[in-house]
Amino acid sequence: METTHKQAFKSLGQAIDKANQIGVNANITVLDTAGHIKAFIRMDEAFIGSIDIAMGKAKTAMLFRMNSEAVGEFLNPENKTYGMVNTSGGLVGFKGGMPVKSANGIIAYIGVSGGSPDQDFEIATAGSEIQ
Repeated sequence: METTHKQAFKSLGQAIDKANQIGVNANITVLDTAGHIKAFIRMDEAFIGSIDIAMGKAKTAMLFRMNSEAVGEFLNPENKTYGMVNTSGGLVGFKGGMPVKSANGIIAYIGVSGGSPDQDFEIATAGSEIQ
């Protein structure tokens, strides 16, 4: 399914609103279903080093069609998946990346970085459900 710019900006806007509400300056990425960037913002004073992390979380969610922290469960050393984290250009297996859904199913992927993993998850969740 093609992700429209209106859908991407709605997701981004909802995430920005949540980031402002909880006081986190975040980097927020929205990818289309093929993994190409559709929208991005580095909020004022967001960490530059978090740009790649936000993009990596969104990409990880897209590659496996699940939340980035769920992919992280597969990356645990006790699962003996050595090197998996380095596949596909690098995976980011902690909170903050997830599918964006509408009534028609998955329409995009969002990745957030700038706060704690729980804050990033909260921001991404705000952008993950659009009508």
